[in-house]
Amino acid sequence: MTASTMTAQPVRDTSLRPVPWRRMAWVTWRQHRAALAGVAALLGALAAYLVITGLRMHHAYAAVTACHPAGSLACSNATSDFEHAYWPTAEAIAALLQAVPALIGAFAAAPVLARELETGTFRYAWTQGFGRTRWTLAKLVPLAVTVAAAAGAFSVLFSWYFGPFFAQGQQTPLAPTVFDLRGVAFAAWTLAAFAIGALAGTLIRRVVPAIAATLAAWAGLALAAGLFLRQHYLAPLVTHHPSVPGSAWVLSQWYTGRNGKPLSQAAISQMLRGYHPASQQIGPNTFHSTVDPVGYLTQHGATYWMSYQPASRFWPFQWIEGGGLLALSLLLIAATVWLVRRRAA
Repeated sequence: MTASTMTAQPVRDTSLRPVPWRRMAWVTWRQHRAALAGVAALLGALAAYLVITGLRMHHAYAAVTACHPAGSLACSNATSDFEHAYWPTAEAIAALLQAVPALIGAFAAAPVLARELETGTFRYAWTQGFGRTRWTLAKLVPLAVTVAAAAGAFSVLFSWYFGPFFAQGQQTPLAPTVFDLRGVAFAAWTLAAFAIGALAGTLIRRVVPAIAATLAAWAGLALAAGLFLRQHYLAPLVTHHPSVPGSAWVLSQWYTGRNGKPLSQAAISQMLRGYHPASQQIGPNTFHSTVDPVGYLTQHGATYWMSYQPASRFWPFQWIEGGGLLALSLLLIAATVWLVRRRAA
């Protein structure tokens, strides 16, 4: 058979075989181990502080709970001393930890794609058997799972640390300052911050602006959830009883008149002008009012109302918020993959 009569052979595909996921994960680890080390250092340092101070605080609280009788002056003083010694620090720690997910999203997630898109090194990666989708997923998924798992473990430690204040009713579990630091919420917020950072890096393609955009977007989402959304996950309970469990999250309080319509602050102030509480002496220089302002307003036709979320809804709220943030994170990561496929070349 001559060359002129030989049957044409199909052209062989000379493209590189796709790189296995295992090797892609190894490359991701090599490239971003410094960022993971930074996350580990941050959470490790905070965890060490919580363990050291938490052990001391739990020991002091054990002495408070062992005091009997509970209503005695000595036990009241012990409780007061415990709160003055540990509550300000615990409150400051809770406020500080609110920023941890944002820092992880900004400094560990935003540069992941933004740095390669800014420098152009992503083109080299695609010539080594990395497709755009596989390249993006290999960079984001292992890191996202790692930081979310670390945040989940840290939230368990924080719940233990803050336990005495929940036990004594100093703080409600639904309070905006601590709710998103416990349960599944902290891991979900960390994952959401990571997804926001990845998307910001893909959209902006520059590291520093992507970091700033991540911090701003996360702050807006956190404020919206804490101030407006979370209280409406389930319909709040409404009562006209002046006292509710101390662990409840009180949302609003108001008065209505005899006609059932809400009273304005001016109308309430007008009614209270005639409030002159009778007092009875309970000590050498101590007097106690026998009629409180709420009782006075009630006697004059006003009805007190309160809307609140009971502490028993902590876990339903956790799953609602965690599930919503997980769905948002998956959506943002899918949008990031789509942008890389459509715009990165």
